[in-house]
Amino acid sequence: MGIIPVSERVSWNASFGGPGTGNGPLSGPWYSSHKTQLLGVLLAAASNFLISVSLNIQKCAHLRLACQTELKPYYTSKLWWCGIALLGLGEVGNFIAYGFAPIAIVAPLGCVSVTGSAFISVFFLKKTMRTADILGGTLTVTGTYLLVTFTPNVPQELTARQIQNYLVSWPFFVYSILEIIIFCILLYFYKRKAVKHIVVLLTMVALLASLTVIAVKAVSSMITLSVKGKMQLTYSIFYIMVVLLASSCAFQVKFLNQAMHLYEATAIVPINFVFFTTSAILSGVIFYREFQSAALLSVFMFLFGCLLSFLGVFIIARNKKEEHLQIPFIDCGHIPGHKLTGKIQPDSHSSCYGTLNKEDDLVKSQS
Repeated sequence: MGIIPVSERVSWNASFGGPGTGNGPLSGPWYSSHKTQLLGVLLAAASNFLISVSLNIQKCAHLRLACQTELKPYYTSKLWWCGIALLGLGEVGNFIAYGFAPIAIVAPLGCVSVTGSAFISVFFLKKTMRTADILGGTLTVTGTYLLVTFTPNVPQELTARQIQNYLVSWPFFVYSILEIIIFCILLYFYKRKAVKHIVVLLTMVALLASLTVIAVKAVSSMITLSVKGKMQLTYSIFYIMVVLLASSCAFQVKFLNQAMHLYEATAIVPINFVFFTTSAILSGVIFYREFQSAALLSVFMFLFGCLLSFLGVFIIARNKKEEHLQIPFIDCGHIPGHKLTGKIQPDSHSSCYGTLNKEDDLVKSQS
């Protein structure tokens, strides 16, 4: 067996992670410098997968309760509580992931939840696997690989003093002013002009989400450092970020629920994912300066990975029909003495049952 030349041995180590001097995606130096970031990536991916499992379990619990002869509240189902527990575990995992990885990589990994839900529903809800699901899943996996590979490696140990400096920096000041102006304009149209278009609602959600992501990153990083022995919880900035996190989350949920009430989830999920991810990446770039030293090629490939993930989510959610429970109705065409053929829906907010009682009242008044 011959001796491998030094130049070939270094090239081999650079490509396959040996103890050479290479800095490729599989090399030893790359792994050692990205080890903390990879932990955050794996934690975020696993957490989003748990969220997709939990949502399908909750949906399965609702369908089972609807098929029973005796209707029971959903909170009496053990299966539903199992889904809630997994949902909480997934959200906690996402929260911790922000302490180990940049916002620019944790936020786009929400596509794992959308893709996972499409495939898991085949097993839990007995749905049919569509070609669009396979194509969309392939695009999101490819996009996720590009995101993980080309995300810049930035220091994740953010101290309270660093966060204070970021908070009073002029780029974040300009960004905050622009965000407040845009949010106030949208809120004016929402309140005064009653404009409740899906883009208006989800844009307000995204603007609030950018503040939420900044606060989550700060709180998670300071807690992580405190657990390691570098106490950060004595600084006032920690509690300011906790208040910002709670308040922005509350208003974000309010507008998101309004959108869910007016529009179908198949339209909300992809648009909200794109808006949220874009605002989160912008907040990471401006507040935490995550792409400050990134090469142009890395930025381009990262954006291309985002585009593939967005496209994959849109393809998965496109033309996906929602399931609705059967609501009883009265077909007047089958009622003797009536020539109407329309379907009259029961009115749960009135003492009258559809329009039949109104017609009876009209007959009585005429007589």
